Amino acid sequence: MTIEGVSGRTSYLGTSLINIRTQLDTLTQQLASGRKSDTYSGLGMNSAFATNLRSQLSLLSGYQNTQSNVTTRINVANLSLQGLIKMRTEVQSAATGSSQVLNANGQTAGQQIGYASFTQAISMLNTQSADRYLFSGRSIDTPATAKADDILNGADGKDGLKAVIDDRLIADQGTGNMGRLETDATGSVVTVGEDFVDSPFGLKISRIATSIAGAVVTQPSVPAPGTPSSETIDLAAATPKEGDTVTFTFTLPDQTTETIQLTATSETPPPAGSFNFDASDPTVTAANMKAALDSSIQTLVKGPMVAASAMAAGENFFDDPPLRVAGGSPVSPTATALVDGSANTVQWYTGEKLANPDTDARGTAVAQVDGAVQVRYGATANESAFRNLLQNMAVYAAVTTTVDPNDPAGQNLANAQISALNERVNANLAVKAGATSVEDIEAQFAGSQAATKAASTRQAQTTSMAQTMLDQIEGIDDNEVAAKILALQTSLQASYQTTASLYQLNLLKFL
Repeated sequence: MTIEGVSGRTSYLGTSLINIRTQLDTLTQQLASGRKSDTYSGLGMNSAFATNLRSQLSLLSGYQNTQSNVTTRINVANLSLQGLIKMRTEVQSAATGSSQVLNANGQTAGQQIGYASFTQAISMLNTQSADRYLFSGRSIDTPATAKADDILNGADGKDGLKAVIDDRLIADQGTGNMGRLETDATGSVVTVGEDFVDSPFGLKISRIATSIAGAVVTQPSVPAPGTPSSETIDLAAATPKEGDTVTFTFTLPDQTTETIQLTATSETPPPAGSFNFDASDPTVTAANMKAALDSSIQTLVKGPMVAASAMAAGENFFDDPPLRVAGGSPVSPTATALVDGSANTVQWYTGEKLANPDTDARGTAVAQVDGAVQVRYGATANESAFRNLLQNMAVYAAVTTTVDPNDPAGQNLANAQISALNERVNANLAVKAGATSVEDIEAQFAGSQAATKAASTRQAQTTSMAQTMLDQIEGIDDNEVAAKILALQTSLQASYQTTASLYQLNLLKFL
């Protein structure tokens, strides 16, 4: 052991003691803090390396905070997506097995389930995570949709879906419930035509076919400019017999098709869907066929076409901008166009509007979760998968059916409307190949979540290694420092004793 001493009363004596004391203070501070130094300069050559490690740890900490936020938001969004899938399944089941019994409001039990599911779906699409609406794109402080009741019934002087459905039905049914078709029997020729060129309303003729020998049919073709489309059947050379049929195919407002088949019969009066024929007089046969066709068209228009019209109205309402029957209120049964209805119709979607929601929605929320990894987890409620779900639920919940007590066939027509509505809702809600579904969006969110989790795992390992290296540079060995402190304390004590003795030394004591 070396004992510091002095050779005389010089400044060297004090400097040596101060040096030992400084070392002791430094080691004591290290033992208390667990660190070699409070400044980077105290780390010597390793200071630059320590700075880089701390910068890396700070960056990783920022990524981890982002990952935590992203994971929370995706988890919340996934709960909504799972709920939407459940609502869709419930409505499909209700439409498939729905009773046709109407309540006091003119709706079935299945439609009541549809209403409850629609309101829940709206609530799910207006889900928030903290103060952020998850299905509004970048409009994070704005709800994604209007309120369910406002969508159905209107608000602030603007019409809701129910009013749009009512208006569209008037325009689709037309005058006399003929579905905007005009029929004629001139001589031996029966003609069926549309009432206006390129009108979006009513039935559209598609095809005509017959098993009557000698009858000549003319299929609808591209008409001359300004001339509505038409088709004919000429019975001049026909030889009809019992059981022969004529089939007319029509396209309904929602682009589905229905057929009317008329059967030649000798029964008097002829049953529904039949016409009496006169083998010797084609003029009589043509007149009877026209009468039977008119009756069958009216049955179609007052039955299944009511549901088809409601579906078309739903498409108009959920479009951007919403489309309304031209001409204002009251709607004319001879209206010929749809116009922008933004001024008088509730806007159902209130979030950020994108040029193409189906391709751009995910990019409305992007997070950097690693140096080279970005995840996209944005969503907008007007993506086709969500819109299709809401649109069909809303139409199902909005349609009401009444039974005309003055019409002997009133109950049959009501049942036809309900059956057609149930069939369309079930078909439209089914997942279709090539179309984006809620499950597809859920899978995209799952991919972002998996990428975030993988980045978090990698960064946890990197953080552990970087922290270990930094601890080795900045940290201390407690045992080693304690041993040094004991050695310095012993040295300092001996130095103090020696120094004290030297300061008391005189010539007499020396001799």
